[in-house]
Amino acid sequence: MYPRPETAHRVHALLFDMDGTLVNSIAVVERTWRRFADRHRLDPQAVLAACHGRRAAETVALFASPRMDVDAEVRQLTAEETADVEGVVAIPGARELLAALPADRWAIVTSASLGLARRRLEVTGLIIPDVLVTADDVTEGKPAPDGYLSAARALGVRPANCLVFEDAPAGLQAGRNAGASVVGVAGAHPAMAAAAGSWIDDLTAVDVKRQADGSLLVSIAPGTRRYT
Repeated sequence: MYPRPETAHRVHALLFDMDGTLVNSIAVVERTWRRFADRHRLDPQAVLAACHGRRAAETVALFASPRMDVDAEVRQLTAEETADVEGVVAIPGARELLAALPADRWAIVTSASLGLARRRLEVTGLIIPDVLVTADDVTEGKPAPDGYLSAARALGVRPANCLVFEDAPAGLQAGRNAGASVVGVAGAHPAMAAAAGSWIDDLTAVDVKRQADGSLLVSIAPGTRRYT
């Protein structure tokens, strides 16, 4: 059994991953990457284990043969994921939580491209934030901390005063590498969120109240899932 997250955090900003944390797009992701695996006669389970939380270019590079056109593959994968919205839905509690947050106190940091990120946020009816850091904005993707450091800088907040919500091991490590506190979200793929050490079922567990000094008091209800 894994430990529960702290019941309360006082921070200055919330930083969210998108896929698996705010948006459940796992069906699309798995369809797309299984086709990639089939095209190149790769083990689909190995590809799926590697793709979550990473930029497409970095996942393709992990499996690229000497003759593979990595850029062409990334363009195809991105186009397929952008066009396919079947089954793409908001994680429970995401819409309500984002709507309740001050606009200058939260950001999204995603391994998706800008076009794909905007498409999924629009389809699910989620707010597109003022600070949206995508795969196009960083030199190194997760687990490198670049995206979270960039978001904190754009919000004018120290990374240590941020709370990161993530679902995949690469993203969880990126948040830690940035120096932020991290909570795993089990919504889309719970086995991965367990790697967070502290986790919640979904975003219905989160309540945020702005304090007189401008900080955010983030209260987190206990989760209900168990892992062994």
